[in-house]
Amino acid sequence: MESFTLLRLHDTVGVSSTNGLIEEVTTFISHVVPPMLCYFVMAVLAITPQTRTIRLALFPAMVLLALRAAFPMDMSLKITERTLHQVYLQIWMFVTTTRALGWAMARKPLVRQLRPVSCSTPSTLMDALDLLSNIRGYGWDWSCGVHIPCETRPSNRTGFIFYTILSAAAHAFVFGILNTAIRSFSPASFGTLSGFILDDTRPFLHRAIGVCFPVGHGNFSGGSIFDESLPFYLRFLRSSLISTLALVWNYVGLQALYDLCTILGVLILGQDPAQWPPLFDAPWLATSLTDFWGRRWHQLLRHTLLVLGGYPLSSILGRAGIVIGAFLASAVFHHVELTALNNNSEFWRMVVGFGMMAPGIIIEDAFKDVTGRNVRGLSRWVWTGWILLWGNVIVDGFMRAGMFRFPTLIDFAPPVRMLVEYLVTEFDNWLHAIPSVLVAWNITVA
Repeated sequence: MESFTLLRLHDTVGVSSTNGLIEEVTTFISHVVPPMLCYFVMAVLAITPQTRTIRLALFPAMVLLALRAAFPMDMSLKITERTLHQVYLQIWMFVTTTRALGWAMARKPLVRQLRPVSCSTPSTLMDALDLLSNIRGYGWDWSCGVHIPCETRPSNRTGFIFYTILSAAAHAFVFGILNTAIRSFSPASFGTLSGFILDDTRPFLHRAIGVCFPVGHGNFSGGSIFDESLPFYLRFLRSSLISTLALVWNYVGLQALYDLCTILGVLILGQDPAQWPPLFDAPWLATSLTDFWGRRWHQLLRHTLLVLGGYPLSSILGRAGIVIGAFLASAVFHHVELTALNNNSEFWRMVVGFGMMAPGIIIEDAFKDVTGRNVRGLSRWVWTGWILLWGNVIVDGFMRAGMFRFPTLIDFAPPVRMLVEYLVTEFDNWLHAIPSVLVAWNITVA
């Protein structure tokens, strides 16, 4: 059972007054609780026979309640440093609505096939709770085909918890180092904060339309990873380095968060460690785009993206439609995430960045049909370059939205932060000095 509650556990929510606390609690109850209750009811109906008509009738209400929660509600409490809370709220509303759509369309009740030993007897309540929080669908019939990595953590409960705590601490530390390193490439652009504004005066329909188009609530500033002062070859080298760091940043950040949720589930809620299988399967060992996105990278959003885009397009384009639709849905998902940060976030960057992953996978499929074998060997580096090329576009979109400006634990350890900033700044200065050195040596690079 995998929680998708992406709230930072170390970030304590605070307000300036008792009246402010009462106001925020009231707003939370009136805006966020209703869609979550509806989400739970949809989960109960999804595992109950002969309820499809009721589910289809209830789904529009779920959509309206989710939109109402995602926009007027300010989870940041007017504190700019906590704007990620608003991002998490919009992501969660997006995911729950998409999952509810899949449940509403299901023709047969969803069946839980695996249960922990302590809960071997079927229970509608426990199955519904597991369904609404089990994003990958581990142990459910509807998750057929999802790749679950082999378990490498200790099998005993004490060892498992201890290992997970160490993993969370280590990944959180590396996450902070990488976040500081990325910001240090251009502190004026990547590290500035212009504030966060929620425009609650806009009409409800206008706020709803903001989900699908580049119009959002956030007013953060960012910058491009492409430095126009550098020649093309150094500009691309620098942007590719930043993009690679951002990919690792995303990996360690998600892993740390998953570890925290695992600790909460196993240590606090008493769940079986088997309900928390590994999240990643060594993505650095991927041999192709298909291997990377289909097995090595996390599969948390697999079913969500298939429901939103993969399955609809598959009825028109077959296998290619599944791939194209899933990546277009991924573009929509990440754009929704960015609109909470920056109201100037450009949708096309996500469409191009994620959308171009689909042709690469389709070409891989064609290669397999022609040769009878999967992509491997030297061809592997071609697809690695493909991810890096279009990953530049994705990371540039995130950077422009100001995603890397949030403080991490490293920001509260000045010696470590200053060392990272110094090393990255010196390296960046060295990159910028290369053209001058080449000119002094009369070397021309096209």
